[in-house]
Amino acid sequence: MADSKREIERKYEATAETRLPDLSRVAGVSAVAHRGVSELDAVYYDTEDLRLMAGSLTLRRRTGGSDAGWHLKFPVASGIRDEFQEPLSDTLPRSLAGLLRSRVRMSELVPVVRLRTARDVHHLLDTEGALLAEVSIDTARAERLTGGSGTAAWTEIEVELADDGDPALLDAVERRLRKAGVRPSASPSKLARALAETAPERKRKQKRDKGARRKAGQPTAGDHVLAYIRHQTEAIVALDPAVRRDLPDSVHQMRVATRRLRSALRTYRKILDRSVTNPVGDELKWLAAELGIDRDQEVLDARLRSGLAGLPCTLILGPVRSRLRIWAVARRGGTRRRTVAVLDGKRYLALLESLDTLLAAPPLLPAASHAPEQALPRAVLKEYERLATRVGHAAELQPGHDRDLAMHDARKAAKRARYAAEAARPALGKPAKRIAERMKAVQTLLGDHQDSVVARDALRTLAVQAHAAGEPAFTWGLLYGREEAAAAARERELGQVWERASQPRVRAALEG
Repeated sequence: MADSKREIERKYEATAETRLPDLSRVAGVSAVAHRGVSELDAVYYDTEDLRLMAGSLTLRRRTGGSDAGWHLKFPVASGIRDEFQEPLSDTLPRSLAGLLRSRVRMSELVPVVRLRTARDVHHLLDTEGALLAEVSIDTARAERLTGGSGTAAWTEIEVELADDGDPALLDAVERRLRKAGVRPSASPSKLARALAETAPERKRKQKRDKGARRKAGQPTAGDHVLAYIRHQTEAIVALDPAVRRDLPDSVHQMRVATRRLRSALRTYRKILDRSVTNPVGDELKWLAAELGIDRDQEVLDARLRSGLAGLPCTLILGPVRSRLRIWAVARRGGTRRRTVAVLDGKRYLALLESLDTLLAAPPLLPAASHAPEQALPRAVLKEYERLATRVGHAAELQPGHDRDLAMHDARKAAKRARYAAEAARPALGKPAKRIAERMKAVQTLLGDHQDSVVARDALRTLAVQAHAAGEPAFTWGLLYGREEAAAAARERELGQVWERASQPRVRAALEG
């Protein structure tokens, strides 16, 4: 994986005549050291339809300065980006190409802007001479390489916080700059400014006209459903690089977005034509299952470790911790490789393309033109009724395998009901929020029950392995018994949780 760092910086408007105020008077700054002027030459790459720019990503190949090479930046928050670097090469490094695959897919990356910058660098130092921040006056010259041939030039001030620096320093520097008449830049990045200022006049006018138009009338049920589908699609695309980097909770969040999207296509089948959405839903089911292999192992590992940590040392007999660690590493390593292979596969990329096609030409049915208050509640209530049926069925069964399966089916129904309400919340407000909260409570309880079922299967396997190796199986059996008791407790609690979730006033609020 490429080297990475978190970049925290702010940009300010300047002119060729702009001079920095005395920044040594900023609190915490002991000295300002002038480091001279360096010449930077960067070519920025994107698809022809500027997909990276649409996601606020920048990819460049830069020569000159102290960090020549390939740079890829992902937005984190305003003024904060994660930057990945690779050494100079003629072609895009594979590590960076992988992080861009969900956006670029099969399209070609082409040079869109060349930016040559004269950078006058100043370092803000503390009393021990350590770097606090770098302040530069950048004189930039941009040349459009794709989609036009315009040029632009400007000057700006950039303040970048040193690694592990205190963000409060940026506030102090900004106060000093503002006092000197310097104002924050209106553009989030040099590339954004270069593209805006070098665009052909016709395209700039079209953008202004589009921004000035407002959709007539109130949003329809179809508008709300499509907005939800678009949001979940964007979440899948945005989470792809995080999954590749193995960031905490990234697989879980991507799987949730996939499930929410599939659930919306199934729940709102009176809004969108099922003959078009069903094949997409099948592919989303496949993706969620593939992501689930890694996620389920992650959850299982955490549950078994937590159970073991809760035992006193006197009840841990044999090499229990080492056996659990070896077992978990062996299983997780395989799932990790498989997940990345899925994201690199043609089937996954084809799914992303099909989602784009669906959003570009949505297969809307007549009900899509209805008011949200008319069309959406019926869909949510239908999912609610499905859950009620499954909870009732599970309650009628005796404890055991069949009841475990029935509770798992109820859990899936609770998830669909929750997602349906969440999708409708922007249109229906508090009633949908209330149902979503109740359904989440049911889902959480049923989910904990299912996790216990899976944990018991794993504990039995570990006990068999330990016994075959001549190790004591006592601890594994003890953990199994605790999981069995936890599952029984969840089964007893289900009636109370469902009674609260199914109160007549909750449903009446949505119907009314």
